[in-house]
Amino acid sequence: MSVDFSDPHLLDALEAADDAALDALPFGVIAMAFDGTVTSYNSAESRLSGLTPANVVGRRFFTQVAPCTDTGAVAHRFESEPVLDETLAYVFTFALRPTAVRLRLLKGPDRQRMYLVVQLPAP
Repeated sequence: MSVDFSDPHLLDALEAADDAALDALPFGVIAMAFDGTVTSYNSAESRLSGLTPANVVGRRFFTQVAPCTDTGAVAHRFESEPVLDETLAYVFTFALRPTAVRLRLLKGPDRQRMYLVVQLPAP
């Protein structure tokens, strides 16, 4: 799959991708059911966070995996907005290792899942 973080059709590409295609992407992808349960966690996100897909898939992302995202800027947006394509600067506060990232929040009413896409900022 040949897409980048800022691709205007990224949501379409993610919806069409299987886990192997998601793993080939150079940025993190967390795919979730509309209740926030993680359904896919790609290799780039696993490297960035230090969490394995086995420890994340099936858990609620905003409350059980990354409670630092249970905020108005991230979780509330997914809960309250039926259509979402927003990019924002964010700091994940993993234990002892705050990490500055760019997040892209993607959601559509006719989609199978919603997505949190994560990219390290350019140095």
